[in-house]
Amino acid sequence: MDQGKEFLERVLKKLPQAATKDYFFASWNDAGKPTDEGVGLLPCPGADPENVIRCVLDVDHYVGNVGHVEECRAITDDRFELPQQVRFYQRVKIPILGSIHHELVLTDGGTIDGYRVAYWACLDLETGKLDGKRAARSQYSVGAWLAKPGLVGYALSSAPRRDDVGFLKWKALTKGANAGASLVLRDNIKGMADWAGKL
Repeated sequence: MDQGKEFLERVLKKLPQAATKDYFFASWNDAGKPTDEGVGLLPCPGADPENVIRCVLDVDHYVGNVGHVEECRAITDDRFELPQQVRFYQRVKIPILGSIHHELVLTDGGTIDGYRVAYWACLDLETGKLDGKRAARSQYSVGAWLAKPGLVGYALSSAPRRDDVGFLKWKALTKGANAGASLVLRDNIKGMADWAGKL
């Protein structure tokens, strides 16, 4: 099983059983990683699950629609084929701290436990070949989007390569990321829901 699917399974176990009327957030540590894993669920009236996942898979239009994304583009790869999977490059700017980039594979996971889902995982070999001086490379990055009618969720676990950042930046991007995760996830959910609402 790939890392993205394994992450999604951990996320699904953390979700509330009853319908949530307010923003829900949970975080936990897995295997002693330097950053926690986290998931947020936000009621988004009118959100259509198919439109949400359609936007999630539309990686060529993240810039301007998904917060902090500086560059994002699909990469042709015979191993991955839409509509099921897409390989893509992404560079994200984190305020004050700088940019992180990676190559990922995003998978349409269909419907699981009543949620339309899509999940991703880092392509370690391809990410390792990126220029660590242009932006810090991800050591790991797994995540998932989840959607039900009127409800959108986002889950993430990521950290930069230690060799690509100084000590203070490392602390900010790990311990600091844990502290700010709830707000970051909520903002990302709101942005994706707003984009999907325009379809």
